[in-house]
Amino acid sequence: MRYTSLDAIRQEISQGTLTCRQLTERYLQNITEKRHLNAFLEVFEEEALRQADEVDAKLQAGTAGKLAGMVIGIKDVLAYEGHALQASSKILDGFKSLYTATAVQRLRAADAIIIGRQNCDEFAMGGSNENSAFGPSLNEADNTRVPGGSSGGSAVAVQADLCLASIGSDTGGSVRQPAAYCGVVGMKPTYSRISRYGLIAYASSFDQIGVITQSVEDAALLLEVMAGADDFDATVSQRPVPAYSQNLTFDRPARIGFIRDSFESPGLNPEVKKAVQGVLDSLQEQGHSVEAADFHFLDYIVPTYYILTTAEASSNLGRYDGVKYGYRSENATDLTSMYKKTRAEGFGKEVQRRIMLGTFVLSADYYDAYYTKAQQVRRLIKEKTDELLQQFDFLILPTTPTTAFKIGENTKDPLAMYLEDIYTVQANLAGVPAISLPIGHDSAGLPIGVQLMTKAFGEEQLFAFSKKMMDHQTQVIA
Repeated sequence: MRYTSLDAIRQEISQGTLTCRQLTERYLQNITEKRHLNAFLEVFEEEALRQADEVDAKLQAGTAGKLAGMVIGIKDVLAYEGHALQASSKILDGFKSLYTATAVQRLRAADAIIIGRQNCDEFAMGGSNENSAFGPSLNEADNTRVPGGSSGGSAVAVQADLCLASIGSDTGGSVRQPAAYCGVVGMKPTYSRISRYGLIAYASSFDQIGVITQSVEDAALLLEVMAGADDFDATVSQRPVPAYSQNLTFDRPARIGFIRDSFESPGLNPEVKKAVQGVLDSLQEQGHSVEAADFHFLDYIVPTYYILTTAEASSNLGRYDGVKYGYRSENATDLTSMYKKTRAEGFGKEVQRRIMLGTFVLSADYYDAYYTKAQQVRRLIKEKTDELLQQFDFLILPTTPTTAFKIGENTKDPLAMYLEDIYTVQANLAGVPAISLPIGHDSAGLPIGVQLMTKAFGEEQLFAFSKKMMDHQTQVIA
């Protein structure tokens, strides 16, 4: 049996027809049977079974936490003490984390069972999972196609029933884009809502931990557990965390804006456009207000994002030099050659490309022409996004311009790959929450996602409205 929510699992546990150990064994068996998908880099088999036994004992004693019965995979960018941490990169070969990320610590404290670490694009840089040093994960809907990225392994694991939920990271769409390609729910909260302590940095002013689930309810519960203040992260919000999972009712007409420019983009696949239009028509029929919203910065979003994130990556990745930990080149002859050869051999081509781009835009001759200007454009994008979210409760647009493309299709054209992010990076530039919901399939049977954005720290209404949309869709299908 396939479980699509923690509620369904807890119901069976309470009836005595399921234990956490049996559930974990079932997921472990699925991982073995579907190892060709390459979703996991490492499976914590013995440890997960031990955790399952501990949770079963707590359930018997009535002391179990909110996430008892939830089996979770974590993207290979989150620290977990005593476990390997590589960011799917050769340069961190042999490194084991000395501490646990705050988000992971909170999951464990709520009795989640951590089943393994998941494949991703190297250092979370990519939109297809093809940049991993361990090879790509495969989309279960069609093994010749990418699962999206960078949290590709995390999305495939949920899609293929290898765990109930996954924890990923989202710098420019890295949770939402693979969720759309794999037909699951992907949610990026407001920047600063979850502590980044223990998350390997790609671009610090963009990175945010997110969740991939099969239900909105589970996404809400996971955010509720992980969010909140943290003494180890000076950038995390001090705002109280609402009980998202207890407030999933949305019972009023919503004001919805669809971004006109996103629908008029020449790169938008006709089947994706038709599916998203169907969602808008359905919402209007249900009594919600649906209006076109003008956002004329769409052509500037991707360049702004890549200038700023590569600049931050250039700085953040300077620490990986072969001196203290991880990979060190055996071909070095002196200190300078050790630095050069270690980084040239340890980093993959895409990571090298982004470091070089970032170093270029931060150089004295080009700093003002590129980096300063991109920061100014980011401010304009944020101000316009915030203005629209004062006018509308939600902004709706496609999650991706196409469905999952074939492995190798875009690898020789970085610009084509980068443009797959055109609809997701706005939320990261503006720091607002966004969610991708599955809304059906194209004629080839590939999943399609729709994206909703709302104002900063508006996750409560975002979850409630998303649940209403998903419930309505289920009723229509039934």
